[in-house]
Amino acid sequence: MGTLNMLGLAKRIGARFLLTSTSEVYGDPLEHPQKETYWGHVNPIGVRSCYDEGKRTAETLTMDYHRGGGVAVRIARIFNTYGPRMCLDDGRVVSNFVAQALRRHPMTVYGDGKQTRSFQYVSDLVAGLMALMESDHIGPFNLGNPGEFTMLELAEVVKETIDPMSTIEFKPNTADDPHMRKPDITKAKLLLGWEPKVSLKEGLPLMVTDFRQRILDE
Repeated sequence: MGTLNMLGLAKRIGARFLLTSTSEVYGDPLEHPQKETYWGHVNPIGVRSCYDEGKRTAETLTMDYHRGGGVAVRIARIFNTYGPRMCLDDGRVVSNFVAQALRRHPMTVYGDGKQTRSFQYVSDLVAGLMALMESDHIGPFNLGNPGEFTMLELAEVVKETIDPMSTIEFKPNTADDPHMRKPDITKAKLLLGWEPKVSLKEGLPLMVTDFRQRILDE
């Protein structure tokens, strides 16, 4: 509904509209890495479907307003992003691991920890969004870091950064959790001249410094 309202506003005032979509439109993908041409593999009635299908519908509305109403639109499919000033307890895996390690709690890994994600630092995402908005291309464009990590590998990087004595606690996996997630960013490289510059080992300490200060202030 928010997307629909903003599209109506963009049409009325002649604004360029940016939809920040998500890699979740690909669901639990059967294609790896995921290209923008891939239509996805989504359970429409699963526990995650309100988010997955909500974003897919938002993309549909955005393209309908472009085709039917002449609205200038841009679509970015954002992959996992991390950085300072995230909510400490937002439930995202990087902030979960960092907050748990700093509080000396076990890091919670769901399932066997072999599912993969790709993590981009926030400044890379901002640069990608700006490049997209300043371009003449509609998209969709994958904006993410192709560096792929299992959850166990991510936990090890967090341990190295914060506390080598940190422990891991395994819990049952959540329903419809994607097994793999990695962007193919060839299109963004070619048409936007964009690619991420900050590696996980460079970006994570910047996030940890911010989280450490806020957790000390609790």
